[in-house]
Amino acid sequence: MFSPNSRYYTMPVDQLTLGDGSGVNVVRFPVRTPPTLIGYHRREEGQRLDLMAGFYLKDATTFWRICDANQALSPHALAAHSLIGIPGEKR
Repeated sequence: MFSPNSRYYTMPVDQLTLGDGSGVNVVRFPVRTPPTLIGYHRREEGQRLDLMAGFYLKDATTFWRICDANQALSPHALAAHSLIGIPGEKR
């Protein structure tokens, strides 16, 4: 369902029954503790998290690790931040 570099890849999938009796699959939101930071990046206007992830983490699709490191639920939550924490190695 999800690619191996997704934060949801190892999360359990549950079946939820809606009011009309139909079912949908839902994935639990992962609860993570923020990783150790290796440093900070001073973000310039227009810089995207996927490009920062490509540079620092060597995989642009893992921009969510930067969100996790900064306790942000989405990339948009970091838009106003000028200083972005960069996570260390995966746990």
